[in-house]
Amino acid sequence: MLNVSEQASRQSTKDELLEMLRKMLTIRRFEERVVKEFEAGRVKGFVHAYIGEEAVAVGICSALHEDDYITSTHRGHGHCIAKGVDVKSMMAELFGRRTGVCKGKGGSMHIADLSMGMLGANGIVGGGIPIANGAALSAKYRKSGQVAVAFFGDGGLNQGSFHETLNLASILKLPILFVCENNQYAESTPVKYATSVRDPTVRAASYGIPAVRVDGMDVVKVHEAAVEAVSRARNDEGPTMLVCDTYRYRGHFEGDDQTYRTNVEVEEWKSKDPIVRLKNQMTSGGMITEEEYLKLEKSVMDEIDESVEYADNSPWPNPEEALEDVFTNIER
Repeated sequence: MLNVSEQASRQSTKDELLEMLRKMLTIRRFEERVVKEFEAGRVKGFVHAYIGEEAVAVGICSALHEDDYITSTHRGHGHCIAKGVDVKSMMAELFGRRTGVCKGKGGSMHIADLSMGMLGANGIVGGGIPIANGAALSAKYRKSGQVAVAFFGDGGLNQGSFHETLNLASILKLPILFVCENNQYAESTPVKYATSVRDPTVRAASYGIPAVRVDGMDVVKVHEAAVEAVSRARNDEGPTMLVCDTYRYRGHFEGDDQTYRTNVEVEEWKSKDPIVRLKNQMTSGGMITEEEYLKLEKSVMDEIDESVEYADNSPWPNPEEALEDVFTNIER
């Protein structure tokens, strides 16, 4: 029989896993709905779905505090949700409405919520990496105890911004995590073709930064690696790089013909689905029943439906608001 402290520890673990399961489900259902609305012509511009990669964003962000910072990529919806950005405001943003998190002016690839430490998605490959370094430098200078996380894909490994940022972060021992979401393709180019080393952690080692390669389809393993890396950062031990091997189920963007990969490869990765894996772990461990899971899923679907209704009923920005929030007024 468990004693009181063991019971508390087990309950805490169950609660943490339930929250991670809920967030991964929220990302998956949000993205599926966004794809549907995009196909209906109600979401403009490009859409880069995060479906399949949910364990990375959730595993990392579940180790952070609300006031910690993250920077994202062109595929940023999952990072937003994992960091706690409101899904209603996100959906309104994608619909271009005034109630959007960026007042309808940012859209998918520039979505941000500074109040939640989400410093923005970025259409430039590797563009968010030095921004996260700046946030980490600010936290170190202010002695705030905050940590920054730079999410980037395997294509970002080959950008100058990656190398320059890792060098500076190492020199200054900045409180930052570099998280490579290695989804195997930089748009349509295989990582094994475009990257000179088979193990990306070698690149971090060359800058004196410890690095860990983790199964990015297992949210628990990602979370455990993130907890250790965040602890190092908060204890002024400097940066860490995590390489999370993962996979996007859909194309690089909606409309991508995906001729560069096979259906066999896609299905092989789908068999490692992070949501199914965590659900099975929890059901086999007696932490959740099938009925409870279905109830959780319905709750998530209701939240997504409400976000679409909210976006639908929200006003468009007025034309005279076009130049608001664009320029910064600096008093001298």
